[in-house]
Amino acid sequence: MSGKGASTIERPSTPPRASDHGRSRLGDITRPVQIDRRITRQRRSSFVLAIVALAIAGALAAALFLLPIQTYFNQNERLDQRRDQLSQLESVNDDLRNEVARLGTEDGVREAARESLGFVEAGEHRESVLPLPAVPIDLPNGWPYSVVNGITALRRNPPPPVAVTEP
Repeated sequence: MSGKGASTIERPSTPPRASDHGRSRLGDITRPVQIDRRITRQRRSSFVLAIVALAIAGALAAALFLLPIQTYFNQNERLDQRRDQLSQLESVNDDLRNEVARLGTEDGVREAARESLGFVEAGEHRESVLPLPAVPIDLPNGWPYSVVNGITALRRNPPPPVAVTEP
């Protein structure tokens, strides 16, 4: 289907001249807008674009250079901390090895059984002495208890020492 009805763009009634070669039929839409009639100035958008580009470049520089350098310098501090932890763990391991070696002997087994299991050998007698319970402080009111309350109050809060002066 060729001809005038196949296109939605109106064709000029006169054929194009030789001077029109290379021009668009949409010339009114694509022609440049005068500077005073533009919505935004190109200079402002270029300035904002330059600031955004500098911010992105700064972020990239920090990510590529500053952070790795900071990590590099912090490595020595971390290594010192890990060495301290390692030395502490090695000392604990040495103590545990000595304990295992001691418990591997007959005397060590006997001592461990006495401490943890309460082992008693033949002919021995074991007695457990428990600490005394706390004495009750709240005694009833009345004659024999009021004296005891006074004694316990003095023992809990002794009077200040009195300075004796000689005449």
